[in-house]
Order: sequence, then structure tokens, then C-alpha cells
Amino acid sequence: MNSIVYLKNNNCEVAIEKGEFISFKKEGLEYIHQKGSKGWGNSDIEMFPVIGPTSKNKYTIHTKKGDATQDQHGLLRELEYVLVSSDEKKAHYIKEYQKNTKVRNSKFPKKSTEKDLSWPFDFTFEKKFLLENNTLKIDFIITSNKGMPYMLGYHPAFLLSNSGKETVIVNGKKITLSEIQDVGHNAYPVLNTEKIVLENINRNHLEISTTGFSNFMLWTQVENMLCIEPITQYTSYTDQKFSEDNMRISEGKNYFSFKIKIL
Repeated sequence: MNSIVYLKNNNCEVAIEKGEFISFKKEGLEYIHQKGSKGWGNSDIEMFPVIGPTSKNKYTIHTKKGDATQDQHGLLRELEYVLVSSDEKKAHYIKEYQKNTKVRNSKFPKKSTEKDLSWPFDFTFEKKFLLENNTLKIDFIITSNKGMPYMLGYHPAFLLSNSGKETVIVNGKKITLSEIQDVGHNAYPVLNTEKIVLENINRNHLEISTTGFSNFMLWTQVENMLCIEPITQYTSYTDQKFSEDNMRISEGKNYFSFKIKIL
């Protein structure tokens, strides 16, 4: 059985593999970083229920229901999506987690000291894709008990020309690829905004807009790809302790969206 779901219209085609967004083409031209290419091993991931390098907090998150063990960017990435439904325009995926279930950490032992990860709350995480004209919308729906602390980030990677000449525009300000690279692993913060434009070379520009996140991080160490990541919180460059005092608190059902428009 083919694990890849395709969304199509007259101009665009989207490919999704087991919930991972691996391709967005307009008139045959690719806009998404391809797995296996230099720069990063994925096309997208979600960062949940924490964002950032938890090693500085001894991999521990403090909550009212007890301490939890989380590695960088959380444990959601270690769970598998289940396809709920799909057609030519839409696809719906879900992940479910039962509180305190141990999840094997794929970073162990080479990149982490923690073999297993866990979280003291039940949750479901839904990812919905909708293709309309030149625009792909991705909705994220988090369902949990009210009061669950969390952070959320989305981590897609966009294909670049390998020229180093691409720029990002935020509120009229241009950010160069070299400025983003100079920040290094912490990622370049773009705070208090929900819209970014990627000025591509040899491709149409992309307008990226969000609801619910309010911030972005920009990251790359190469010239062939750029990660444009909406986030609820920016955790690098701070002495922030990983505890629910520094996280958002669930309302029971929380909605976020990420929209890519090919201009």
C-alpha cells in the first residue's frame, strides 16, 4: 500500500508521506526541501510539547502533575501519524498519546543521554491539509485536559537555489540568508508577527502566514534550504527554565494554522 497521499488541482500538487509534508509543486517546480539532500534529514516536523534544547534543563520539564522527560523539541516527533481521511483536496492525520507512556528517544544514545521520553498528560494531535488554488493550509488541533502546559512549533524546510541570495521580508525589513546562518543553531528570532515572505531565486516568492503562533524562527546552515518555523515561544538566548510557568496552558482544544501561498 502506498503511504504517500497526493493533493492536486490544475496548477499544484502536494505530497504527504505518513503525515510528513514532503512536496509542494506548482507547474512541476518544487518548493520543499527534499529528504536526503544536504542541510537537514526531514521536510517537516512538529515541535511539541516543548521547543528547544532541553539538555540545559537536564531533559526535565516541571509540571503540576510531576516532572517529565523531554528531549529537544519534545516527544511528538517520535509518535506515528494515523491517516484519518483523504481526497484530492484534503488530508487528515492524527497522533494520540496516553499520559506517562514511555516513548523511545531516537536521539539516544548518540545525541542524548535519555533512552525514553514521557509526558504526564493525555493528548491528541491532529494535522489537516487543505489545497486550494496556489495555497496550502495546514491546521493543527491539540486536544487535552484543560490546564495542560505546552509549547508548539512547526518546522518545515523550503528549497532554495543554492545561490545564497534568497531573502526573507518581515514587516518591510529584509533578512539575508547570511544573517540567518550567522546566528547558528539557536535560529534567528522573528517575534510578534504572523506573516513572512520568502523571496526566492528562480522560483515564485512564497507568502507564509499563521494563526495562533505569533512568532517565527529562521534556521539554516546551508544555501539550498531554509527552515521557516512558526513557534509559540522562542526559547533560545534565554535562561528560561523548562517548566509550565513558562509555557502556554491548554484550553482543552487549541487551534493553530500555517498557510503557504505561492505568489
